[in-house]
Amino acid sequence: MSEAALPTPRTFRMPHTLVIVGALVAIVLAMSWVIPSGSYERVERAGRQITVPGTYHEVAKVRLGPQWLMIAPIKGFLDGALIIAFLLLIGGSFNVIQETGVVHFTIKRLTAALRSRPFLEKLLIPVMMIIFSLGGSIFGMGEETIPFILIFVPLALSLGYDSIVGTAIPFLGAAAGFAAAFFNPFTVGIAQGLSGLPLYSGLGYRVVSWFIGTGVMIAWVMVYAARVKKNPQSSPVYELDRARDLSAYAVEDEAEPWTARRALVLILFLASMATLIWGILEKQWFIEEIGALFLAMGLLMGFVAGQNGSEIAKNFVAGAKDMVGVTLIIACGRALLIIAREGAVLDTVLYWGSRSISGLPAIVAAQVMFFIQGIINFFIHSGTAQAALTMPIMTPLADLVGITRQTMVYAFQLCEFINPILPTSAVTMGVLGMAKIPWETWARWFFPLMIALVVLSLLLLIPPVLVHWGPF
Repeated sequence: MSEAALPTPRTFRMPHTLVIVGALVAIVLAMSWVIPSGSYERVERAGRQITVPGTYHEVAKVRLGPQWLMIAPIKGFLDGALIIAFLLLIGGSFNVIQETGVVHFTIKRLTAALRSRPFLEKLLIPVMMIIFSLGGSIFGMGEETIPFILIFVPLALSLGYDSIVGTAIPFLGAAAGFAAAFFNPFTVGIAQGLSGLPLYSGLGYRVVSWFIGTGVMIAWVMVYAARVKKNPQSSPVYELDRARDLSAYAVEDEAEPWTARRALVLILFLASMATLIWGILEKQWFIEEIGALFLAMGLLMGFVAGQNGSEIAKNFVAGAKDMVGVTLIIACGRALLIIAREGAVLDTVLYWGSRSISGLPAIVAAQVMFFIQGIINFFIHSGTAQAALTMPIMTPLADLVGITRQTMVYAFQLCEFINPILPTSAVTMGVLGMAKIPWETWARWFFPLMIALVVLSLLLLIPPVLVHWGPF
Protein backbone atom coordinates (compact mmCIF):
# COMPACT_ATOMS: atom_id res chain seq x y z
CA MET A 1 0.00 0.00 0.00
CA SER A 2 1.39 3.38 -0.93
CA GLU A 3 1.95 6.07 1.67
CA ALA A 4 -0.71 8.21 0.04
CA ALA A 5 -3.25 5.43 0.50
CA LEU A 6 -2.65 5.09 4.22
CA PRO A 7 -5.59 6.34 6.30
CA THR A 8 -5.02 9.60 8.13
CA PRO A 9 -4.89 8.94 11.88
CA ARG A 10 -7.68 10.64 13.76
CA THR A 11 -6.75 12.55 16.89
CA PHE A 12 -8.95 11.94 19.89
CA ARG A 13 -11.23 14.81 20.82
CA MET A 14 -13.28 15.01 23.97
CA PRO A 15 -17.01 14.88 23.28
CA HIS A 16 -19.14 17.96 23.78
CA THR A 17 -19.97 18.60 27.44
CA LEU A 18 -23.65 17.93 26.75
CA VAL A 19 -22.73 14.48 25.44
CA ILE A 20 -20.66 13.78 28.58
CA VAL A 21 -23.43 14.84 30.95
CA GLY A 22 -26.02 12.96 28.86
CA ALA A 23 -23.89 9.82 29.14
CA LEU A 24 -23.76 10.30 32.91
CA VAL A 25 -27.56 10.46 32.97
CA ALA A 26 -27.69 7.11 31.15
CA ILE A 27 -25.12 5.58 33.55
CA VAL A 28 -26.99 6.75 36.65
CA LEU A 29 -30.25 5.40 35.21
CA ALA A 30 -28.60 2.01 34.59
CA MET A 31 -27.16 2.02 38.13
CA SER A 32 -30.62 2.76 39.53
CA TRP A 33 -31.78 -0.58 38.06
CA VAL A 34 -29.26 -2.60 40.12
CA ILE A 35 -28.88 -0.58 43.33
CA PRO A 36 -31.57 -1.49 45.88
CA SER A 37 -34.16 1.19 46.53
CA GLY A 38 -34.24 2.49 50.07
CA SER A 39 -35.24 5.46 52.13
CA TYR A 40 -34.64 7.29 55.38
CA GLU A 41 -37.52 8.88 57.23
CA ARG A 42 -37.43 12.67 57.33
CA VAL A 43 -38.84 15.35 59.55
CA GLU A 44 -39.27 19.04 58.85
CA ARG A 45 -37.17 21.39 60.90
CA ALA A 46 -36.88 25.12 60.24
CA GLY A 47 -38.34 24.67 56.77
CA ARG A 48 -35.89 21.88 55.81
CA GLN A 49 -36.40 18.14 55.41
CA ILE A 50 -33.94 16.55 57.84
CA THR A 51 -32.86 12.91 57.59
CA VAL A 52 -33.66 10.81 60.68
CA PRO A 53 -30.68 8.56 61.59
CA GLY A 54 -31.28 4.85 62.09
CA THR A 55 -34.44 4.82 59.97
CA TYR A 56 -33.02 3.51 56.68
CA HIS A 57 -35.09 0.71 55.21
CA GLU A 58 -35.30 -0.93 51.84
CA VAL A 59 -38.46 -0.28 49.86
CA ALA A 60 -40.03 -1.99 46.90
CA LYS A 61 -37.66 -1.68 43.97
CA VAL A 62 -38.44 1.40 41.88
CA ARG A 63 -37.62 0.65 38.24
CA LEU A 64 -37.47 3.70 36.05
CA GLY A 65 -38.05 2.95 32.38
CA PRO A 66 -35.75 4.11 29.57
CA GLN A 67 -38.18 6.96 28.93
CA TRP A 68 -36.59 8.66 31.94
CA LEU A 69 -33.64 9.50 29.73
CA MET A 70 -36.01 12.02 28.15
CA ILE A 71 -38.20 12.82 31.16
CA ALA A 72 -35.39 13.55 33.64
CA PRO A 73 -33.82 16.46 31.67
CA ILE A 74 -37.26 18.06 31.31
CA LYS A 75 -37.77 17.76 35.05
CA GLY A 76 -34.24 19.07 35.39
CA PHE A 77 -35.31 22.28 33.66
CA LEU A 78 -38.12 22.69 36.19
CA ASP A 79 -35.89 21.78 39.13
CA GLY A 80 -33.20 24.21 38.00
CA ALA A 81 -35.57 26.91 36.75
CA LEU A 82 -34.28 29.52 39.19
CA ILE A 83 -30.60 29.24 38.28
CA ILE A 84 -31.47 28.88 34.57
CA ALA A 85 -33.56 32.07 34.64
CA PHE A 86 -30.75 33.78 36.55
CA LEU A 87 -28.18 32.86 33.91
CA LEU A 88 -30.40 34.02 31.04
CA LEU A 89 -30.99 37.35 32.81
CA ILE A 90 -27.29 37.79 33.58
CA GLY A 91 -26.27 36.89 30.03
CA GLY A 92 -28.79 39.28 28.50
CA SER A 93 -28.14 42.15 30.89
CA PHE A 94 -24.37 42.01 30.58
CA ASN A 95 -24.54 41.95 26.82
CA VAL A 96 -26.56 45.18 26.96
CA ILE A 97 -23.88 46.61 29.26
CA GLN A 98 -21.05 45.44 27.01
CA GLU A 99 -22.69 47.03 23.99
CA THR A 100 -22.48 50.39 25.75
CA GLY A 101 -18.70 50.14 25.32
CA VAL A 102 -18.07 51.48 28.81
CA VAL A 103 -16.77 48.17 30.19
CA HIS A 104 -14.30 47.93 27.31
CA PHE A 105 -13.23 51.53 27.76
CA THR A 106 -12.74 51.16 31.52
CA ILE A 107 -10.73 47.97 31.14
CA LYS A 108 -8.48 49.68 28.58
CA ARG A 109 -7.81 52.53 30.98
CA LEU A 110 -7.25 50.12 33.87
CA THR A 111 -4.90 48.02 31.74
CA ALA A 112 -2.87 51.09 30.79
CA ALA A 113 -2.57 52.05 34.46
CA LEU A 114 -1.50 48.57 35.54
CA ARG A 115 1.04 48.21 32.74
CA SER A 116 2.71 51.42 33.81
CA ARG A 117 2.95 50.04 37.35
CA PRO A 118 4.16 46.40 37.11
CA PHE A 119 4.11 46.00 40.88
CA LEU A 120 0.35 46.67 40.99
CA GLU A 121 -0.22 44.26 38.10
CA LYS A 122 1.52 41.49 40.05
CA LEU A 123 -0.72 42.19 43.04
CA LEU A 124 -3.93 41.94 40.97
CA ILE A 125 -4.26 38.15 41.15
CA PRO A 126 -3.51 37.60 44.86
CA VAL A 127 -5.42 40.63 46.12
CA MET A 128 -8.56 39.95 44.09
CA MET A 129 -8.52 36.21 44.86
CA ILE A 130 -8.24 36.98 48.58
CA ILE A 131 -11.26 39.31 48.33
CA PHE A 132 -13.32 36.65 46.55
CA SER A 133 -12.13 33.99 48.99
CA LEU A 134 -13.33 36.12 51.89
CA GLY A 135 -16.68 36.40 50.11
CA GLY A 136 -16.87 32.61 49.80
CA SER A 137 -15.87 32.08 53.42
CA ILE A 138 -18.00 34.75 55.08
CA PHE A 139 -21.28 34.75 53.16
CA GLY A 140 -21.04 31.70 50.92
CA MET A 141 -20.30 33.49 47.64
CA GLY A 142 -21.10 31.08 44.81
CA GLU A 143 -23.57 32.09 42.11
CA GLU A 144 -22.59 35.68 42.81
CA THR A 145 -19.23 35.12 41.08
CA ILE A 146 -20.85 34.55 37.68
CA PRO A 147 -21.29 38.24 36.71
CA PHE A 148 -17.67 39.01 37.60
CA ILE A 149 -16.42 36.62 34.91
CA LEU A 150 -17.39 39.17 32.26
CA ILE A 151 -15.12 41.73 33.93
CA PHE A 152 -12.07 39.62 34.77
CA VAL A 153 -11.79 37.61 31.54
CA PRO A 154 -11.29 40.68 29.31
CA LEU A 155 -9.08 42.29 31.97
CA ALA A 156 -6.85 39.19 32.07
CA LEU A 157 -6.68 39.02 28.28
CA SER A 158 -5.75 42.69 28.04
CA LEU A 159 -2.89 42.13 30.51
CA GLY A 160 -1.43 39.28 28.45
CA TYR A 161 -2.92 36.35 30.38
CA ASP A 162 -5.68 34.05 29.10
CA SER A 163 -9.36 33.48 29.79
CA ILE A 164 -8.57 30.71 32.29
CA VAL A 165 -6.74 33.23 34.49
CA GLY A 166 -9.65 35.65 34.17
CA THR A 167 -12.06 32.90 35.19
CA ALA A 168 -9.90 31.58 38.02
CA ILE A 169 -9.53 34.92 39.82
CA PRO A 170 -13.18 35.24 40.92
CA PHE A 171 -14.29 31.60 40.57
CA LEU A 172 -11.43 29.75 42.26
CA GLY A 173 -10.95 32.58 44.74
CA ALA A 174 -14.52 32.17 45.96
CA ALA A 175 -14.30 28.36 45.73
CA ALA A 176 -11.26 28.32 48.03
CA GLY A 177 -13.08 30.43 50.60
CA PHE A 178 -16.27 28.37 50.30
CA ALA A 179 -14.48 25.05 50.91
CA ALA A 180 -12.13 26.29 53.66
CA ALA A 181 -14.76 28.57 55.17
CA PHE A 182 -14.74 29.78 58.74
CA PHE A 183 -18.10 31.61 58.73
CA ASN A 184 -20.06 30.31 55.70
CA PRO A 185 -23.66 30.09 56.97
CA PHE A 186 -24.69 27.66 54.20
CA THR A 187 -22.11 25.01 55.06
CA VAL A 188 -20.43 25.57 58.43
CA GLY A 189 -23.42 27.24 60.09
CA ILE A 190 -26.08 24.76 58.94
CA ALA A 191 -23.90 21.68 59.47
CA GLN A 192 -22.88 22.72 62.98
CA GLY A 193 -26.49 23.49 63.87
CA LEU A 194 -27.65 20.05 62.68
CA SER A 195 -24.77 18.37 64.54
CA GLY A 196 -25.50 20.08 67.85
CA LEU A 197 -22.29 22.11 67.82
CA PRO A 198 -22.01 25.71 69.02
CA LEU A 199 -22.38 28.00 66.02
CA TYR A 200 -19.03 28.83 64.37
CA SER A 201 -17.06 26.93 66.99
CA GLY A 202 -13.61 25.66 66.02
CA LEU A 203 -12.86 29.00 64.39
CA GLY A 204 -9.08 28.94 64.96
CA TYR A 205 -8.26 25.86 62.88
CA ARG A 206 -10.70 26.89 60.17
CA VAL A 207 -8.95 30.24 59.81
CA VAL A 208 -5.61 28.42 59.49
CA SER A 209 -7.01 26.11 56.81
CA TRP A 210 -8.52 29.11 55.01
CA PHE A 211 -5.07 30.67 54.75
CA ILE A 212 -3.60 27.39 53.49
CA GLY A 213 -6.37 26.60 51.00
CA THR A 214 -6.52 30.13 49.62
CA GLY A 215 -2.73 30.30 49.45
CA VAL A 216 -2.52 27.07 47.44
CA MET A 217 -5.17 28.29 45.01
CA ILE A 218 -3.48 31.68 44.55
CA ALA A 219 -0.03 30.13 44.08
CA TRP A 220 -1.34 27.72 41.45
CA VAL A 221 -3.04 30.47 39.45
CA MET A 222 -0.07 32.84 39.72
CA VAL A 223 2.44 30.22 38.51
CA TYR A 224 0.16 29.36 35.60
CA ALA A 225 -0.44 33.03 34.77
CA ALA A 226 3.30 33.73 34.68
CA ARG A 227 3.85 30.77 32.35
CA VAL A 228 1.09 31.87 29.98
CA LYS A 229 2.34 35.43 29.90
CA LYS A 230 5.82 34.20 29.01
CA ASN A 231 4.55 31.70 26.43
CA PRO A 232 0.93 32.38 25.32
CA GLN A 233 0.92 29.25 23.10
CA SER A 234 1.16 27.09 26.24
CA SER A 235 -2.41 28.05 27.17
CA PRO A 236 -5.01 25.34 26.51
CA VAL A 237 -7.40 28.11 25.41
CA TYR A 238 -4.89 29.87 23.16
CA GLU A 239 -6.85 29.27 19.96
CA LEU A 240 -10.16 30.07 21.65
CA ASP A 241 -8.80 33.36 22.95
CA ARG A 242 -7.33 34.27 19.58
CA ALA A 243 -10.82 33.91 18.11
CA ARG A 244 -12.18 36.50 20.55
CA ASP A 245 -12.50 40.11 19.47
CA LEU A 246 -9.68 41.64 21.50
CA SER A 247 -9.50 44.85 19.52
CA ALA A 248 -11.96 46.49 21.91
CA TYR A 249 -9.42 46.09 24.72
CA ALA A 250 -6.32 47.24 22.83
CA VAL A 251 -4.49 50.06 24.59
CA GLU A 252 -3.70 52.92 22.24
CA ASP A 253 -0.86 55.35 22.71
CA GLU A 254 -3.40 58.17 22.72
CA ALA A 255 -5.89 57.53 25.52
CA GLU A 256 -9.54 58.11 24.71
CA PRO A 257 -11.13 60.84 26.81
CA TRP A 258 -13.79 60.34 29.43
CA THR A 259 -17.20 61.69 28.49
CA ALA A 260 -20.13 62.59 30.72
CA ARG A 261 -22.14 59.66 29.34
CA ARG A 262 -19.32 57.18 29.96
CA ALA A 263 -18.78 58.51 33.46
CA LEU A 264 -22.49 58.24 34.28
CA VAL A 265 -22.73 54.65 33.00
CA LEU A 266 -19.65 53.69 35.01
CA ILE A 267 -21.08 55.31 38.14
CA LEU A 268 -24.28 53.30 37.67
CA PHE A 269 -22.26 50.11 37.27
CA LEU A 270 -20.20 50.74 40.42
CA ALA A 271 -23.34 51.69 42.33
CA SER A 272 -24.94 48.41 41.23
CA MET A 273 -21.91 46.45 42.48
CA ALA A 274 -22.08 48.26 45.81
CA THR A 275 -25.81 47.51 46.00
CA LEU A 276 -25.09 43.86 45.27
CA ILE A 277 -22.63 43.59 48.16
CA TRP A 278 -25.00 45.47 50.50
CA GLY A 279 -27.93 43.27 49.51
CA ILE A 280 -26.02 40.04 50.09
CA LEU A 281 -24.53 41.08 53.42
CA GLU A 282 -27.39 43.09 54.92
CA LYS A 283 -30.54 41.72 53.29
CA GLN A 284 -29.46 38.13 52.56
CA TRP A 285 -30.30 38.49 48.88
CA PHE A 286 -30.28 35.36 46.79
CA ILE A 287 -30.73 34.57 43.11
CA GLU A 288 -34.11 36.29 42.63
CA GLU A 289 -32.99 39.62 44.04
CA ILE A 290 -29.56 39.50 42.38
CA GLY A 291 -31.12 38.66 39.01
CA ALA A 292 -33.59 41.53 39.37
CA LEU A 293 -30.73 43.91 40.22
CA PHE A 294 -28.77 42.99 37.09
CA LEU A 295 -31.85 43.16 34.90
CA ALA A 296 -32.57 46.69 36.15
CA MET A 297 -28.89 47.61 35.83
CA GLY A 298 -28.74 46.42 32.21
CA LEU A 299 -31.88 48.26 31.18
CA LEU A 300 -30.94 51.49 32.93
CA MET A 301 -27.35 51.52 31.68
CA GLY A 302 -28.53 50.76 28.15
CA PHE A 303 -30.85 53.79 28.15
CA VAL A 304 -28.23 56.06 29.73
CA ALA A 305 -25.69 54.97 27.10
CA GLY A 306 -28.08 56.01 24.33
CA GLN A 307 -29.58 52.67 23.25
CA ASN A 308 -33.24 52.76 22.29
CA GLY A 309 -35.75 50.14 23.35
CA SER A 310 -35.32 47.97 20.26
CA GLU A 311 -31.53 48.02 20.53
CA ILE A 312 -31.70 47.02 24.21
CA ALA A 313 -34.08 44.18 23.39
CA LYS A 314 -31.88 42.95 20.53
CA ASN A 315 -28.73 43.05 22.65
CA PHE A 316 -30.48 41.36 25.56
CA VAL A 317 -31.74 38.48 23.42
CA ALA A 318 -28.28 38.02 21.87
CA GLY A 319 -26.69 37.77 25.32
CA ALA A 320 -29.33 35.39 26.65
CA LYS A 321 -28.96 33.20 23.54
CA ASP A 322 -25.29 32.64 24.39
CA MET A 323 -26.39 30.96 27.64
CA VAL A 324 -28.77 28.42 26.08
CA GLY A 325 -26.10 25.71 25.81
CA VAL A 326 -25.23 26.16 29.47
CA THR A 327 -28.86 25.86 30.55
CA LEU A 328 -29.18 22.56 28.66
CA ILE A 329 -26.16 21.19 30.49
CA ILE A 330 -27.55 22.37 33.83
CA ALA A 331 -30.87 20.65 33.10
CA CYS A 332 -29.07 17.39 32.37
CA GLY A 333 -26.97 17.83 35.51
CA ARG A 334 -30.15 18.19 37.55
CA ALA A 335 -31.47 15.08 35.80
CA LEU A 336 -28.84 13.01 37.61
CA LEU A 337 -30.26 13.97 41.00
CA ILE A 338 -33.83 13.45 39.79
CA ILE A 339 -33.10 9.90 38.61
CA ALA A 340 -31.27 9.07 41.86
CA ARG A 341 -34.17 10.52 43.84
CA GLU A 342 -37.01 9.02 41.80
CA GLY A 343 -35.26 5.64 41.74
CA ALA A 344 -34.88 5.86 45.55
CA VAL A 345 -31.15 5.02 45.40
CA LEU A 346 -29.56 8.16 46.84
CA ASP A 347 -30.38 7.18 50.42
CA THR A 348 -29.02 3.70 49.71
CA VAL A 349 -25.70 5.17 48.57
CA LEU A 350 -25.56 7.26 51.75
CA TYR A 351 -26.42 4.22 53.88
CA TRP A 352 -23.76 2.03 52.25
CA GLY A 353 -21.21 4.79 52.58
CA SER A 354 -21.92 5.32 56.26
CA ARG A 355 -21.67 1.58 56.97
CA SER A 356 -18.30 1.41 55.22
CA ILE A 357 -16.82 3.74 57.85
CA SER A 358 -17.60 1.52 60.83
CA GLY A 359 -14.51 -0.27 62.12
CA LEU A 360 -12.00 1.94 60.30
CA PRO A 361 -9.18 3.73 62.17
CA ALA A 362 -10.25 7.24 63.12
CA ILE A 363 -7.97 9.07 60.66
CA VAL A 364 -9.01 6.84 57.76
CA ALA A 365 -12.67 7.11 58.77
CA ALA A 366 -12.50 10.92 58.63
CA GLN A 367 -10.91 10.76 55.19
CA VAL A 368 -13.52 8.27 53.95
CA MET A 369 -16.19 10.68 55.19
CA PHE A 370 -14.61 13.28 52.92
CA PHE A 371 -14.93 10.98 49.89
CA ILE A 372 -18.52 10.02 50.75
CA GLN A 373 -19.44 13.69 50.96
CA GLY A 374 -17.71 14.18 47.61
CA ILE A 375 -19.91 11.50 46.02
CA ILE A 376 -23.06 13.07 47.46
CA ASN A 377 -21.78 16.46 46.28
CA PHE A 378 -21.77 15.14 42.70
CA PHE A 379 -25.56 14.98 42.93
CA ILE A 380 -26.41 17.72 45.44
CA HIS A 381 -24.58 21.04 45.13
CA SER A 382 -26.52 23.02 47.70
CA GLY A 383 -24.50 23.07 50.90
CA THR A 384 -27.67 23.44 52.93
CA ALA A 385 -29.42 20.51 51.22
CA GLN A 386 -26.36 18.28 51.50
CA ALA A 387 -25.99 19.11 55.19
CA ALA A 388 -29.67 18.32 55.82
CA LEU A 389 -29.25 14.96 54.07
CA THR A 390 -25.94 13.80 55.54
CA MET A 391 -25.33 15.46 58.91
CA PRO A 392 -27.98 13.50 60.86
CA ILE A 393 -26.43 10.24 59.56
CA MET A 394 -22.78 11.19 59.97
CA THR A 395 -23.15 12.73 63.46
CA PRO A 396 -23.94 9.50 65.39
CA LEU A 397 -21.50 7.64 63.12
CA ALA A 398 -18.71 10.07 64.10
CA ASP A 399 -19.55 9.47 67.76
CA LEU A 400 -19.37 5.71 67.16
CA VAL A 401 -15.95 5.63 65.46
CA GLY A 402 -14.34 8.17 67.80
CA ILE A 403 -14.24 11.21 65.52
CA THR A 404 -15.36 14.52 66.96
CA ARG A 405 -18.41 16.09 65.38
CA GLN A 406 -16.31 19.14 64.60
CA THR A 407 -14.02 16.98 62.45
CA MET A 408 -17.00 15.39 60.73
CA VAL A 409 -18.40 18.83 59.80
CA TYR A 410 -14.95 19.82 58.58
CA ALA A 411 -14.80 16.77 56.27
CA PHE A 412 -18.18 17.78 54.88
CA GLN A 413 -17.15 21.34 54.05
CA LEU A 414 -13.77 20.38 52.50
CA CYS A 415 -15.49 18.30 49.81
CA GLU A 416 -16.49 21.62 48.21
CA PHE A 417 -12.93 21.78 46.82
CA ILE A 418 -14.01 19.41 44.02
CA ASN A 419 -16.99 21.54 42.92
CA PRO A 420 -15.14 23.60 40.26
CA ILE A 421 -14.66 20.49 38.09
CA LEU A 422 -18.17 19.03 38.32
CA PRO A 423 -20.18 19.31 35.07
CA THR A 424 -23.30 18.79 37.19
CA SER A 425 -22.70 22.02 39.13
CA ALA A 426 -24.84 24.93 37.93
CA VAL A 427 -22.31 27.44 39.25
CA THR A 428 -19.41 25.78 37.46
CA MET A 429 -21.28 25.55 34.17
CA GLY A 430 -22.63 29.09 34.54
CA VAL A 431 -19.12 30.44 35.09
CA LEU A 432 -17.70 28.51 32.12
CA GLY A 433 -20.63 29.60 29.96
CA MET A 434 -19.92 33.23 30.76
CA ALA A 435 -16.21 32.72 30.05
CA LYS A 436 -16.96 30.74 26.86
CA ILE A 437 -14.57 27.99 27.96
CA PRO A 438 -15.61 24.39 27.13
CA TRP A 439 -15.97 22.25 30.26
CA GLU A 440 -13.64 19.56 28.91
CA THR A 441 -10.87 22.15 28.39
CA TRP A 442 -11.36 23.56 31.87
CA ALA A 443 -11.49 20.05 33.39
CA ARG A 444 -8.13 19.08 31.88
CA TRP A 445 -6.60 22.27 33.28
CA PHE A 446 -8.20 22.01 36.73
CA PHE A 447 -7.72 18.26 37.29
CA PRO A 448 -4.10 18.44 38.59
CA LEU A 449 -5.14 21.25 40.93
CA MET A 450 -8.11 19.19 42.13
CA ILE A 451 -5.81 16.26 42.96
CA ALA A 452 -3.58 18.65 44.92
CA LEU A 453 -6.62 20.01 46.78
CA VAL A 454 -7.88 16.49 47.59
CA VAL A 455 -4.48 15.56 49.01
CA LEU A 456 -4.45 18.83 50.97
CA SER A 457 -7.90 18.05 52.37
CA LEU A 458 -6.85 14.57 53.49
CA LEU A 459 -3.80 16.03 55.22
CA LEU A 460 -5.83 18.80 56.88
CA LEU A 461 -8.12 16.15 58.38
CA ILE A 462 -5.28 14.44 60.26
CA PRO A 463 -4.56 17.06 63.02
CA PRO A 464 -8.23 17.37 64.09
CA VAL A 465 -8.40 13.59 64.60
CA LEU A 466 -5.11 13.44 66.51
CA VAL A 467 -6.03 16.28 68.90
CA HIS A 468 -9.74 15.28 69.17
CA TRP A 469 -10.79 18.71 67.89
CA GLY A 470 -13.57 19.99 70.11
CA PRO A 471 -15.86 21.10 71.48
CA PHE A 472 -17.16 17.51 71.21
